[in-house]
Amino acid sequence: MNHTQDNFSLLECTLNRIGREHFLKQTGYSERTLLRWKKEPDSIPRHVLFSLPHLSLPVSQERAAFTFIDLFAGVGGIRLGFEKHGGKCVFTSEWNKFSQQTYSENFPDEHGISGDITSIDAASIPDHDVLLAGFPCQPFSIAGVSKKNSLGKAHGFECETQGTLFFDVARIIAEKRPKAFMLENVKNLRSHDKGNTFKVIMKTLQEELGYQVQWRIIDAKHFLPQHRERILIVGFRDANDFDFSALNLPPLEKGPKMKSILHPENGSEIDVDNGRYLLEDGKVNPRYTLTPRLWEYLQAYAEKHRSKGNGFGFGLVGGEDTCRTLSARYHKDGSEVLIRQEADRPRRLTPRECARLMGFPDTFRIPVSDTQAYRQFGNSVAVPVMEAVAGHMLPYLLQKQGSHLTQQQETLELDFA
Repeated sequence: MNHTQDNFSLLECTLNRIGREHFLKQTGYSERTLLRWKKEPDSIPRHVLFSLPHLSLPVSQERAAFTFIDLFAGVGGIRLGFEKHGGKCVFTSEWNKFSQQTYSENFPDEHGISGDITSIDAASIPDHDVLLAGFPCQPFSIAGVSKKNSLGKAHGFECETQGTLFFDVARIIAEKRPKAFMLENVKNLRSHDKGNTFKVIMKTLQEELGYQVQWRIIDAKHFLPQHRERILIVGFRDANDFDFSALNLPPLEKGPKMKSILHPENGSEIDVDNGRYLLEDGKVNPRYTLTPRLWEYLQAYAEKHRSKGNGFGFGLVGGEDTCRTLSARYHKDGSEVLIRQEADRPRRLTPRECARLMGFPDTFRIPVSDTQAYRQFGNSVAVPVMEAVAGHMLPYLLQKQGSHLTQQQETLELDFA
């Protein structure tokens, strides 16, 4: 069979598997383009051919294992993890216009993207099984509840969390009463504002809203070549025997290395980004190599802090290493993750490598500038961690659905075997 026949067969198999309408919606291409590809299979771009086997099946709300809403959605990393286990997103909120662009490019939902969560009426949000939110960390200013009562003002979580973005999470939970929620934040949430922030959050979720709540700090290094610790807070409306500590994670010492996410630069890689980051021979574009001036500055800066006994400086890694936490400031100088290059200065990661470092598949589109992409992936979640947490929560979301639970549990056991 020649390449033309191979391309045509792959396209036809994909259309038969997921349906024409869902194919067009998921890829963003027009009916006219699809017809041209069927007539001229050799004209199908390589990155499209690469993505075809990975396109997901359409999930209707009726067939979904559970429904969820995606708050402070970023570019959809939490969503990817929960969709992996049959979840259906029914509402999205994200205020940043560049994140909205990336999200809508990868998740062309009919419900669209709602903006500023503070202006959204909780009653207007669709009913859902799970609330997901990677909310920003803010300090709470606690006023005396007795004083508020004497003035006839709000009390409880409305008093303690008003003016913070966590308040919007709490008011939506109070209004919609989902079966469960999963909240994600930086590890330092526990010590933020001398522990006051975390104390108010837990009090609100447990005492004010009445949920059974557990939390756990998980390092993405279990799944990815990056040290990235985040706190995950999981709550269930109804009592059950969910045990967050029982979630088994791959051994840290056996986690993947940087070579698993780096461009091989030997011409073997399918360039899913059409020359945006790679040259024709598969080498990384030289623009990602540090300029002599920046490299000199970073070395001098690191030496200055070393002489003072500080640990500040750049993070230089190779294929057999793991790296520091990727941050939203990566676009500034790339200092936290620099890649060694033989006979040359180090280079930054490309945005595609950043996406891989966060666990996003190569089918994930990056429509924004490098600066915005670095910010988005630096602010994102580790997708495999979300997938693991979603899988651990799933039986407790479905435990009242009879035989469907057994089927889902069998699937989970196969996935994690």
